[in-house]
Amino acid sequence: MRVVIGGGSGFVGRELTRLLKSKGHEITIISRQPGPGKITWGEVESGGLPPCEGAVNLSGENIMNPLRWWGDSYKKDLVSSRVNTTRILAQAIAASPNPPLSWVLVTGVACYKPSLETQYTEESEWTPFDFLSRLVKDWEAAGQLPENIAKKTRQVVIRPGAVLGRDGGAMKQMLVPFWLGLGGTLGSGQQPFPWIHVSDLAGIIAHALEPKEEPPSTEPHVFNGVAPALNTNFEFTKELGRTLKRPTIFPVPGFFLDAFLGSERAVILTQGQKVLPKKTLESGFEFQYPNLASALKEIVGN
Repeated sequence: MRVVIGGGSGFVGRELTRLLKSKGHEITIISRQPGPGKITWGEVESGGLPPCEGAVNLSGENIMNPLRWWGDSYKKDLVSSRVNTTRILAQAIAASPNPPLSWVLVTGVACYKPSLETQYTEESEWTPFDFLSRLVKDWEAAGQLPENIAKKTRQVVIRPGAVLGRDGGAMKQMLVPFWLGLGGTLGSGQQPFPWIHVSDLAGIIAHALEPKEEPPSTEPHVFNGVAPALNTNFEFTKELGRTLKRPTIFPVPGFFLDAFLGSERAVILTQGQKVLPKKTLESGFEFQYPNLASALKEIVGN
């Protein structure tokens, strides 16, 4: 299978590329910079989609970039890096004389309103309630294919939680303070913490790309990209400390995170959603790392 991956040079993209190549697939990455095995977004916009059987979009400015101050300029970049790239790919798919069999868009669980009680599955209804949930709505809308194309190309939306892995994502910024014994719960610690190991997220994407025997649908298939374990921030903190053999006695107050990250962004850490991968499991996908102990042992264990 030939697969085109928007944002394939990033943390999840590198893992997905490795996995797909190990299965014998041919990868073309869409990037801002040209290079071997790469094409640019400008080339897709002007010249169309290269021949492929699968397309994936993972593009998006890092929302937790500590070097970017939360403001209008940063929010504009967050939107354009997601919505515009998705629209470019969707339009290229629609204009292709031979559209791919599968089109996978990776968004996020920010569409679900934070709650200590409500459990969300892929079937849960939701309406935008803040900046991040509006971003997910616009992002997913930009990926919607015209009805005549959607009958030929299987559309999939994957909504991951915090992506955990050795080479990037959420863990990269956490490990130094934890190694120094300065790790601790964020805010109350009781907030749900939906997460997934990067290998499992890559696995779900690869699983979604595979041809399926099912009636054509004009609506995307939605899969929650989260581990089946329901954990809180406190449980994550204690398990990471246990795996690293480090104390976790320095809680970070919510007001500090609000001031440091901006309140609209800090909610990712201080609030959370109980998200279940109901459809993901029903699709036949099997998690390599279904619980925190197995995931963290692979990432930071000796």
